[in-house]
Amino acid sequence: MKLVVLAVPNASRSEISGWEDDPRAGRVLRVRIAAPPVEGKANAALRDFLAKSLGLSKAAVVLEKGDGSRVKTFRIPDGTALP
Repeated sequence: MKLVVLAVPNASRSEISGWEDDPRAGRVLRVRIAAPPVEGKANAALRDFLAKSLGLSKAAVVLEKGDGSRVKTFRIPDGTALP
């Protein structure tokens, strides 16, 4: 299944802020990430944080779209419990 995330890099700590409506992407999960948006560090940290938060392996969370954008689409296994 697909999970649309609004990433907020350079946060003081990594955390899931909750669901919100975004005019660009509809319903998104807002996630604050402590990593800077430099050379893919925030994307890797976001993937790792989502995997840990959802109880999945890192390989099970795949960034499909939004590599250079704050709005990202991840593919996760069907049936995964979302926050």
